Amino acid sequence: MSLLDEYIKKGIDIKVLENELVTLIKNYNKTRNTYLFVYNAAINKRVREVALQQEDYYIIADLLREQTISNLDFYLETPGGSGEAAEEIVRCLRKKCDNISFIVAGEAKSAGTLIVLSGDEILMTETGSLGPIDAQISMGRSQVSAMDYKEWIEELQKEAKKNNYLNPVDATIVAQISPGELQGVYQSLKFAEDLVKEWLPKYKFKNWDVSESKQQKVTAEMKVKRAEEIVAKLTDRNQWHSHGRSIKIDDLEGLLKIIKVDDDPTLKDLVYRIQMICKLICDSSTVYKIFATADYRIFKHAAQVPSGILPPKGKLDVAEFEIICPKCGKQHMIYLNLCNNVKVDQDFQTKGSKPYPKDNRFACDCGFNIDLAGVKNQLEMQIGKKIVVKEGCNEK
Repeated sequence: MSLLDEYIKKGIDIKVLENELVTLIKNYNKTRNTYLFVYNAAINKRVREVALQQEDYYIIADLLREQTISNLDFYLETPGGSGEAAEEIVRCLRKKCDNISFIVAGEAKSAGTLIVLSGDEILMTETGSLGPIDAQISMGRSQVSAMDYKEWIEELQKEAKKNNYLNPVDATIVAQISPGELQGVYQSLKFAEDLVKEWLPKYKFKNWDVSESKQQKVTAEMKVKRAEEIVAKLTDRNQWHSHGRSIKIDDLEGLLKIIKVDDDPTLKDLVYRIQMICKLICDSSTVYKIFATADYRIFKHAAQVPSGILPPKGKLDVAEFEIICPKCGKQHMIYLNLCNNVKVDQDFQTKGSKPYPKDNRFACDCGFNIDLAGVKNQLEMQIGKKIVVKEGCNEK
């Protein structure tokens, strides 16, 4: 039986899944004699904040603040994001821990790859993948690959040199690019490359004393040269072609020493279960980012955008709004009883409206959990008072 089938047959309840994740982390810690930190971003969700960002560093630093850790294992899944945030996270982890291993069972792309390359050990499953070394940069409202942007500019330069002109659309776009922005792109790429050149000799190669092939003593110069070779390989556009390319264990053979999770049956089961639980939590709710240890867990939710919240007109006794399930598309009418009146509950439930949930989580019939905390906050700003949700009715 597949893990997905197993958990579906048990029933997907968000609280049960959260508890299962904590149990798996504790079992992992016993197996590896380490302290596991799970950072999981829901790559398939179209939420801008899914990308690695500075706020993630603050959360990670806070969760580890009171911990005394010698060996840290860091489970990482991310589409990439800020190179500066990656640097901050690595600095934070290195100040706290003597030895750090990164576990990749899904995607650790771009800035995620930078973080992984700072580890003493890299553990990967057959499904795990890194990406070309790159950085995400902000262009207007979008996050784009610095490597892709640089290549696009270079192609336009070749076209202009060959034809002595650019097509009107490209010319209009290029005219809006300042020299400072272009320089920022090149600096972002160099920043990412320099971090890897610094981190590999300092951490990954720190115990590399004798070469495996020739059994000769490894010097500091050899470590630096090897780091430069790895950077050159992971920035080789001719080999990877795309910023989003998945670099698997087999692709890294002879380039980096990787511990294969699938070779250890116990570890394999734990890591794949952690991956599946994180996926189910994100797929069955508005959660788009998970921070979890055996002691703490923080889930970041995408705000649900409601329609039909009644504007305050004098004293507001009840607010009703519509939400649409992001998974199945079903529409639901939700009401907030603000006057502590049982009659309000009876009237609204009779017409098919459902009471606002006490824990801010509304469960759709399809099993998807919708976080309504943003709706409640919006209404509180409208009426200027704190709302306390009680069983049966809602009062302010």
